[in-house]
Parts: sequence; structure tokens; C-alpha cells
Amino acid sequence: MTRPDHVLAVLRRNPDLARLAAGSFDFDLDRAEHVEEVRLANGAPVRAVAGDDTGGTYFTCADGAVLYVSSAGEAGLIGTSVDEALEILFGLPGWHDYTDLDLVTDGDDEVLAEAFERVEDEIRSSYGPELDADRGRLLSRLGLRRLPKRELLRRLQESLLRTEPEFLLVNADEGCAYALLDRLRRAPLWQAVLAPGRADLVRMRADRTCWGAVANDSVRRATVLRAAQYDRQPGDLQLLRVLLQQEVRRGPTEELRLAAVLVALHGETEDHTLLRSLRAADPDVRFLLGGFPDSAQALTEWAADFDSSNYGQDPHDEGDLTWTALARRQGQTELVRAALIRILDDTGPRDEALLGSLVGEFSSLGDLGQAIRARRLHASLQDDAGRRGAALADLASLQRRHGEVEAAWQSLQQAVAVLDGPPPPPPADQQALDLDLPKPPCQSVTWRGLGLGVRVTEEYFLITQAALPLGLHEVAQAALRSGEAMLDGLSHPTENLRRAAEAARTLAAPR
Repeated sequence: MTRPDHVLAVLRRNPDLARLAAGSFDFDLDRAEHVEEVRLANGAPVRAVAGDDTGGTYFTCADGAVLYVSSAGEAGLIGTSVDEALEILFGLPGWHDYTDLDLVTDGDDEVLAEAFERVEDEIRSSYGPELDADRGRLLSRLGLRRLPKRELLRRLQESLLRTEPEFLLVNADEGCAYALLDRLRRAPLWQAVLAPGRADLVRMRADRTCWGAVANDSVRRATVLRAAQYDRQPGDLQLLRVLLQQEVRRGPTEELRLAAVLVALHGETEDHTLLRSLRAADPDVRFLLGGFPDSAQALTEWAADFDSSNYGQDPHDEGDLTWTALARRQGQTELVRAALIRILDDTGPRDEALLGSLVGEFSSLGDLGQAIRARRLHASLQDDAGRRGAALADLASLQRRHGEVEAAWQSLQQAVAVLDGPPPPPPADQQALDLDLPKPPCQSVTWRGLGLGVRVTEEYFLITQAALPLGLHEVAQAALRSGEAMLDGLSHPTENLRRAAEAARTLAAPR
């Protein structure tokens, strides 16, 4: 039995202790349920172990950490273990009150003491007259420590600040995130992403021998370029040239343009020659560095204009997707996931383009559940039948890859219905009827003969392959028939499509 299980087991075996925990400290083992199914954003499960009289629930995570989830849709980590969480709950009864107070653990002793005493006096006068005795008995019987209140507050705040990104809680069905439980100040996303680049920039300025290690690593190079963007020094020109010359090997990247601008801001003639040669060697780089001046005298002005319109010196002005993309390259997966979910939760009807970008970001992260949520919202905002049908077809692909095969089949059927549109109306005038004039051509001919038609046809066969192992035989047969019908109408099916069709036929063949 693990230590977290041991402490909870002692409470469960001793009804007298359980009543004390539920009474004076509102930690009630009999309320171990929540109003909806929840999980961590990374997919890890949580287990309800207790609740309180406000409808809040205490959950344990796989590593033993304890999350408190309020009935108002807020969540926060309150301890790295059950032991620590109970030491805080028993040592700081009424701990919820401290999450909204502007208390600092290194603050004035009298201010802290007054806050602690005020909260505990309210508990004694309302429902916990034996608060001190109950606390002593619980701590002793459970083998927990009696720690100074200042230390307990510090631990509580440190835990709350760790809620994101590793312990972000979401609704298991919809994927929406719970709000933060506290109002503590947190560093912006860009600080966490820029931190390694700032450290590398300091090292590069102090020691030229590390230039190669940083410049040859594409992720470190990109991060240090961002750090140099916001911390510019005249002596950085040579190291910026090194970063530029390494980045050009990757092709026309955003980091290449940033490096070119940072170098060009110094206005050196030799850099004008270098950048001009880079543009001449690669048409994509030429396009990337558009408007490049013919003379070295205008180099600084060109760079300043580019800097003003695209970069600048305040990281707060940069969009969050810039930082999430860089963080993903750094391997900060949970930081990226938490940030993207918060962005998605805040999107509205005007955020169509952002939603499309979020689909790609979540897909790159491997979080298909959130990508599905973003694509579903994105599809719902499309007024144009072509764009809406394409979005629904992509939704079907995401759902299939996520294992939601029946939902994928429904989305693909909806996509085709949207793309085909309503049938053309019959001729309205009698002359057309008498002459038996042909009906107007069906709109579906257009999309079925293009790349979207190939994608939809292939998706039919992929759904067939995914449905059969799950025993969804009706879905599989219907998808196979639809795929075969569309395949017959394609003049130039791709090799991938042919392979998908053959695999579906083989899998669906009677045995």
C-alpha cells in the first residue's frame, strides 16, 4: 500500500477521525463524487477521494498529487501528495479564503497572523468550536506534521502555481478547461519559452567557443534569435551573422527573416552584400526578404521598417501561437497543450482563422481530441459550402484517427451532403418543359473531380478499414460502397487512393 493510500485508508478505517476531518476541516470522504467526468489535459485520469459541503471535490492524480475542483468550475493543485494536502487542510482550515487574498509568504508577520486568526475564528464560531483539539488529534493519529502557517501558505501557493501546465483539468467529454482556482500572478507564456534562449545569449556573449553548439542546433538557434530580438546590443553583430548563416541552410524560415533583419539593422555594407547573395541564390528567400534595397545606404531603413511591422522589441506584442510553436519545438509539450486549450476556450465567432490554425497546432502536438474540438467549431463558422464541406471532411479524418469511427462516418456523410448541395430545381417555364431542356449541371461535379474528391474518396476507404476491426460492419459496408461509387467517377485516382481501396476491399472480403 502506498503512503497516499495509507493515510486515506486510516481515515476510512476510523469513523471518528473521518468525522473530525469532515466537520472542522470540510474534508468529507462520503462526498467522493463530482458532477461531471474529468481528466487531466494530457489524458491522465484522476480519482475522487473526498468532497466538501460546497460541492467541491478532492482528486488524486497518478503521482499522488491532490487537485481540488470547485462546483463553480475552478481547479487547483493544493499539494504534491495526500500528506502535504492534508497538512495544509488541517493546518490552514478555511484555506479557500487564502486563494483570493493578496498575501505574500514573506510579508509582515502581523498581517499574516491577523489573516490566519480571522479565518480560524470564523470557523470556531460557526461550525468548529473544537478546531484546535481536532487538528491536534488528526495530525497525531495520521502521522502528519504540524508546520508553521506561513510555511503552509507558501506550500499552498507553490502548489497552486504548478496547476498549469502539468495538472490542467478538463471536462472529459467536451475538453474545455477548468478555470484556475486562485488569483496568483503567473509569468506570461513567452518568459518560459524565452528562458533557454536568454541563457544561451548570455553564454554566447561571454564565450565564443559555444557559438557552434548553439548555432548548429535549430531549436536553440531559433530561441536565441528571439532572445536577441528583445535584448539588442551593438556587440552582437558577429554572433548574429553566425546564426544567420546557419539558419539559411534550413531554407526560407521565419527565423531566417528575423536573423536577416537583426543583422541588417546594423547597416553594414558587407551584410547588404551577404543578404543580396542569399536572395539571389534562392527564389523563396528572395520572396521572404521582399522589398530589399538595391543600395547598402538604405539597408538600415529597410530593416527598421520590417522590424516595426513584423517584430519589435516587446515580447508581449507577439502572438501566443509564435510562442506555442517554439515551445513545441523545445519539447515543452504540456506547456503548449495548456496554452492552446486556453486559447481555444476563448475563441468566438470572429476567430475563424485562429480556429483553423489551432487545428494544425493540436494535430502537430498529437492531441487529436482538442484538434477535433477546434475543427468542429471551425466548420460551424463556414458560410461557404465548399469550405464547410472541406472542414467537415477533415473533421471526419481527425475523428477516425482518434478512434471515433461512427462519428467520422457521420461527419463524412455530412461533408458530402454539404458539398453536393440541394438538387437543382426543375425548369420553371413551360417552354423548357416542352422542349425537354437538360437540367442545369450539378454542383457536385466540380468538387468530385478535384483534389477534395480524392480526399473524400480515400476517407471512405480508410473508414471502412477502421470500422471492421471494431465490429461496425454496417458502417464499413456503407463506406465501402460510397468509396467505390466515387472511385468510379474519378479520372485520375492517386496511388495512395488505389492502395487504400485495395486494402479496404481485402479487409471487407468474406472469409
